[in-house]
Amino acid sequence: MDNIIIIGSSGHAKVVIDIVEQEGRYQIAGIVDPNRPIGEMQSGYPILGRNTELKQLIPYYHIRGAIIAIGDNFIRSQIAQRLSLLYPELCFVSAIHPKSSVAGDVAIGIGTVIMSGATINPSCSIGQFCIVNSNASIDHDSTMADFSSVAPGVVTGGNCTIGTYTAINIGATLIHGIHIGEHSVIGSGSTVLTDIESYTVAYGTPAKIVRERKPGDKYL
Repeated sequence: MDNIIIIGSSGHAKVVIDIVEQEGRYQIAGIVDPNRPIGEMQSGYPILGRNTELKQLIPYYHIRGAIIAIGDNFIRSQIAQRLSLLYPELCFVSAIHPKSSVAGDVAIGIGTVIMSGATINPSCSIGQFCIVNSNASIDHDSTMADFSSVAPGVVTGGNCTIGTYTAINIGATLIHGIHIGEHSVIGSGSTVLTDIESYTVAYGTPAKIVRERKPGDKYL
């Protein structure tokens, strides 16, 4: 069983750790987090050091892969890009909870996390470094672009598209055929009945654009 490391130690990281343990494909060597002291424990695993110390940590712990357990889409993308440049030998792996339901022809990119109770129906494409949270449902022929996320309880109809870096928040619903642009945020509990432009925040029932947003603006 290959050793991997978890990048980040937030509450989201606790869920990722549980998925890796439940899936049983990898052994977690420890956690990397620049804001925690070395040796401190999180979910039974030690903090090994900072991202900048990976050059030493990778051979010492025989690390074969990593999962970036950062909930914020934009921050996750920055870390992925930085680590890919600095440590090209480090592979990113996905984590898929055994109690999720993923159709056999679904494409899932590297670094993506699919949580317990999630349903992804046939002919969907889930990009790299995405998050499909607990009990979310992605219907047939839908696409999540890289670094996008759907929160717990999100439901999409078929043929929906969620753009790069976009976040669909808790309990939102997208009807069939909806397109959400990149770097956008859909508020919790919203019902999306029409396409939503890129670089916007929208919420309500029906969801309406309430303001513009810049890449990297906080939403968590």
